[in-house]
Amino acid sequence: MTPIPELHEALTGESYAASPASIIDGLAPNLAHTAIPGAPRTIYAELWHIAYWQQMSLDWMRGLETPYPANTSIPFPTAEDIANEPWDDLRHRFLRTVDEAATLSRDPAALDRQVRCPSRPGEPTRTMSVADQLISLATHNAYHFGRLVLMRQMLNSWPPPSGGFTW
Repeated sequence: MTPIPELHEALTGESYAASPASIIDGLAPNLAHTAIPGAPRTIYAELWHIAYWQQMSLDWMRGLETPYPANTSIPFPTAEDIANEPWDDLRHRFLRTVDEAATLSRDPAALDRQVRCPSRPGEPTRTMSVADQLISLATHNAYHFGRLVLMRQMLNSWPPPSGGFTW
């Protein structure tokens, strides 16, 4: 398959909104951990969730059949996870793994490769191409990054220092 430039852009660039790196830029750790009235999670927890699924997707694309979480609380951080990974470390982990995913989006040999992606408990394992898995990942990330922008707006910390769309 020919590389899909827009897929790379959707993962790392300003395809649909501000880039993911800009969205998490310049946010103080205390704000990342601030509970926002009406929001189910903090910015930290949302980014941790994005990084969790990103790593899971990369595992699947590498042929590691990492099990699908048994329940909905697993792909969100525990108090121990939060204590063990400072905000800046989480940001760097996300940026490192999104770069890995974006690199795959430019690899014609990888895009057509079929990978097994475990499903929810009780559901059959799915098979999809790396390209399809990357599209799924970009869509998942876009959803959660939209939430992060709204949360930053609610904390009066938008736009970030590196810029960002303000409409």
